[in-house]
Amino acid sequence: MDWVGRPVLVTGCTGLVGSWLTQALIERGAHVVGLVRDGVTANHFTRAGLSQHMTIVAGDLSEISRLERIINEYEIDTLFHLAAQAIVPLAYRNPLSTFETNIRGTYLLLEACHRNPVVKRIVLASSDKAYGDQAVLPYTEDAPLKGAYPYDVAKTCADLLAQSYWKTYQLPVCITRCANIFGGGDLQWSRLIPKTIRNALFETAPTIRSDGTFQRDYLYVKNIVDGYLLLAERMDELKCYGEAFNFGMERPYTVIEMVETILSRWGRRT
Repeated sequence: MDWVGRPVLVTGCTGLVGSWLTQALIERGAHVVGLVRDGVTANHFTRAGLSQHMTIVAGDLSEISRLERIINEYEIDTLFHLAAQAIVPLAYRNPLSTFETNIRGTYLLLEACHRNPVVKRIVLASSDKAYGDQAVLPYTEDAPLKGAYPYDVAKTCADLLAQSYWKTYQLPVCITRCANIFGGGDLQWSRLIPKTIRNALFETAPTIRSDGTFQRDYLYVKNIVDGYLLLAERMDELKCYGEAFNFGMERPYTVIEMVETILSRWGRRT
């Protein structure tokens, strides 16, 4: 599959994964259309000057008529749906905005694609949090989705909506469930890795919100981008529509291990 000249819509193009994915698509010659709700500063999207090499459409996922217009006007062939409220503590404080964006925004976008079948492939970003608490680890793609808290529930719902649109309408969608993401341009200081890096730079004590033994898998943002592109490129060949794919390194780290590893790069100790 050749990306040159291919019209691609990226929702959430200014976010951590979205900005690196947008850059990779631009480098491959795609005609990238980005849906942007808010102005952004000091992140990778802005620093890389990506807006100069793509089409920006102002708006969000709240209006299906706008989504349909974008799909039709730009004859979108491939869609990466990354737009979401991605901060877990914010979902706890304000679940309604998370549900509006992550659930309603997803079903409006899927319906817009259903109504306008110019879209040949959709990659939808879910999360490993959609699995909720599992008795058997590591979880595999056939594990039940049972998110319990607001952010997790929103991801579970979006995931199931995508599966439903494939099973009901044969909408060509695949789902990615990613582990914890880190990489350049992440300015969400509530996340462990950028927060600990900032602690090291400013020589302040790291903060850990638990006993430090909780384990998660961590995945570098460029590895995720490679996975997204490969999945989109192989969807037609593999006929894997409606399926979900776990993205991770299969090597979990405790919070303490991550903090100690980061601080050791600066010659500091916990």
